[in-house]
Amino acid sequence: MAEHSLDTLEPQAIWKHFAALNAVPRASKKEERVIAFMVNFGKSLGLDTTVDEIGNVLIKKAASPGMEDRKTVVLQSHLDMVHQKNNDTVFDFDTQGIKMYVDGDWVKAEGTTLGADNGLGVAAIMSILASTDIVHPAIEALFTIDEETGMTGALGLKGGLLTGEILLNLDTENDTEIDIGCAGGIDVTATQAYTAEACPTGTVAYEITVKGLHGGHSGMDIHKGYANANKVMNRMLYKANERYGLRIASLLGGSLRNAIPRESVAKVVVDADKTALFVEELSLVAKEIQQEFATTEPEMEILIELRDAAGETVLPLAVQKNLINSVYAALNGVYRMSADFDDLVETSNNIAKVEVTAAHISIQCLTRSSVETSKLDLAHALQATFELGGFNVQFSGSYPGWAPNPNSEILEVLKSVYYRQHGEAPEVVACHAGLECGILGTNYPGMDMISFGPTILGAHSPAERASVSSVQKFWRFLLDILREIPGK
Repeated sequence: MAEHSLDTLEPQAIWKHFAALNAVPRASKKEERVIAFMVNFGKSLGLDTTVDEIGNVLIKKAASPGMEDRKTVVLQSHLDMVHQKNNDTVFDFDTQGIKMYVDGDWVKAEGTTLGADNGLGVAAIMSILASTDIVHPAIEALFTIDEETGMTGALGLKGGLLTGEILLNLDTENDTEIDIGCAGGIDVTATQAYTAEACPTGTVAYEITVKGLHGGHSGMDIHKGYANANKVMNRMLYKANERYGLRIASLLGGSLRNAIPRESVAKVVVDADKTALFVEELSLVAKEIQQEFATTEPEMEILIELRDAAGETVLPLAVQKNLINSVYAALNGVYRMSADFDDLVETSNNIAKVEVTAAHISIQCLTRSSVETSKLDLAHALQATFELGGFNVQFSGSYPGWAPNPNSEILEVLKSVYYRQHGEAPEVVACHAGLECGILGTNYPGMDMISFGPTILGAHSPAERASVSSVQKFWRFLLDILREIPGK
């Protein structure tokens, strides 16, 4: 039976701090309250606490007795979390704290993202800062902002603020993995203004809804075969375009660039004398799509419902055709697998959000790659696709990947500790997610960096959940790593 209290979970320090953190709204680009929360936390412990000009929080703690001769360690996690909820969940992310419960070995949230990404990393660092008996070298705790929607915290962190020689990033989501590299990314946004036309006479309005998709992290889950709601919706519209006098009045699919879209809703009108055929054919297409994705998307729903067309405007036919063709042609998913790491996605794209209002179209994509030239190659391919459809295309938010360093000194420490604790070697990997290490390394090129963390599934979706036993494993691992930090 599920329990709503985390008080009995071990290690109690981590879960206590995680619960306190999750009581604070902390959406990306809305971190004012969580920044104040962290500043108050550091100052309440009497620790040197500062906020840089971009909003990153730095808390310093001296080495425990006997550890003064060890290298200073930067413990780093990000403060913001992805805010996603199910359509039928009533929740205000701006005012409410996350509602959590325990289900067996998993901590989950009630219809929303959990914030374990990267709240558990933050909570672990808070536990070390607040401790009186944990053995550790000098600590520089770096809490960055806006990791999820642009990594502007890491990008804005100036050189010279940190003195640590080793950085432990606590933002990896599989406890058997030690991460030594990650993908970079770039936002590709296609926009087009248009003059809406009056709704044609003799038409009937329908609302097409795609929902119940898995969603997930647009980097870590992009290769898993999950459906993209924008692509599914576009496929429906393509089938019906012009054949039934279909005109698009509005469209909204997806929300965040780094989340695979789970839902899309389109308002359309069709010729009144073709409605029966329209519904019949689209229902068949919906069944075909559901059958194709039966394994990965068993909860997919595609609804075609009659609506009131009064007062609607619609896209001009030429604009509508270019929109549908552009989204159909634009790549979504894996572009190239890595030739250097087994089963690692090198380059991918997520068609994250498609929005049609009464005068404007916006298509937002997040393109990722561990190879800078491949990232730009795919970005330019998307640009060419959308420009053929008459869109203006802009690139923004570009950030570098993190190149693996197989000769890392701290990597050898982590491998040794892991083997001693578990009797087997960890998986040393690079990941397709965006970690801040690559960005931080631009201003701190000599810093030895590594990433690890507890097992978290379903990040960036309301299915997000964190393993209790894995958090315990992660905590033991972290404590032993701190004890074995090399000398200066």
